[in-house]
Amino acid sequence: MSQEPHDRPLIELLEALPKSDLHVHLDGSLRLATLIELARDGRVELPSRTEEGLRSQVFKPAYANLNEYLQGFRYTVAVLQSAEALERAAYELAEDCWNEGVCYLEVRFAPQLHVHERLPLDEVVHAVARGIARAELEFNRDPRVRAGEFPPFRGAILFCALRFALPDFSRGYRAYFESSQFSLPGEVIQRASLDLARAAAHYRNEVGLPVTGLDLAGQEKGYPAEQHLEGFRVAHQAFLGKTVHAGEDFGPESIFQAIGDLHADRIGHGTTLLDASAVTDPSVRDRDAYIDRLCQYVADHRITLEVCLTSNQQTIPDLARDLSRHPFGEMVRRRLSTTICTDNRLVSNTSVTREVERAVQTFGLDLKVLHDLLTYGFKRSFFPGPYLEKRTYVRTALDVMDRVIADWKSRHPDHLLAR
Repeated sequence: MSQEPHDRPLIELLEALPKSDLHVHLDGSLRLATLIELARDGRVELPSRTEEGLRSQVFKPAYANLNEYLQGFRYTVAVLQSAEALERAAYELAEDCWNEGVCYLEVRFAPQLHVHERLPLDEVVHAVARGIARAELEFNRDPRVRAGEFPPFRGAILFCALRFALPDFSRGYRAYFESSQFSLPGEVIQRASLDLARAAAHYRNEVGLPVTGLDLAGQEKGYPAEQHLEGFRVAHQAFLGKTVHAGEDFGPESIFQAIGDLHADRIGHGTTLLDASAVTDPSVRDRDAYIDRLCQYVADHRITLEVCLTSNQQTIPDLARDLSRHPFGEMVRRRLSTTICTDNRLVSNTSVTREVERAVQTFGLDLKVLHDLLTYGFKRSFFPGPYLEKRTYVRTALDVMDRVIADWKSRHPDHLLAR
């Protein structure tokens, strides 16, 4: 995977701009030092006890496919089996984001991967919420925030349902498989998804925690969205935000299922959205027309695409050597609603600043497009508060963005972006 040359004035701008991350997995974004420490304390066996060793053996620059990319999660999930570890991980993720100017964060994770006989679901959810609340309390004491020079830090939680599960995924999932209620794996997936949606609605609408959305993650091929219809119906009726990993390792039909069947407000990845050759449904006779109509629907309804460039480059072989082949460039040309996200800060060894830097350099974005990308991240968020509060928050972010850009242009008038 090629590395673009660093542009110091550009990085200076990107670090100063207020940013969001709408697609970031808690268990894929631990600090390596924290992973090593938690593994030692929890007696979890790692392939290496050094950061260098883990980078070379597990969290690598490139992976053969999505399945290999996901192998590192067996270690990160294993160390997140206590309330203390979950709270710490959530806080540290928020801190890493805040330190690079990410003021709005939506942390997604699969609570059922952390449930066991000594850690019920309620403690799992409250632990992550405490980590985010601690971050908000601490970071919003920043003099810049108090002076109105930078937006406050806000965090939300998204629950992840899984398309595929096995008994050894967690003790929580094993309980589903061992229940006499279910005779087929598909029934387990459906019930787990439904239970998770009900829990998300409960924690948001009755408990008042910042659980604002439901996600669907995991391998798409062979595990269709229709298995999660009931769960997403509950989320829809509870007015939760809905996002779905789709078009990551399967064709555009998966994106259509996410939108049509699960009422998705946003799509995670969506890399096959524009690829007519990826359409496999035999009932689709004109693939190009199908793609045009699907894109038109996505554009008309402002369904936002959560683009994760480095992650896609690591898991999609066609992109490994040439990021410019990523459909993001065409998404921008079609004026689709897109926002740049990290996916997994640890697994992809990245940050929001780095992801936006790669987008600007690879696709030649100008300041207007950059402004739009960051704006979509705030406007299309599943904000944990009333709409009028969200409007005020977004307005604050945009005002800061405009001031930062104007100041930067005055100091770098000859930079390509400033022309």
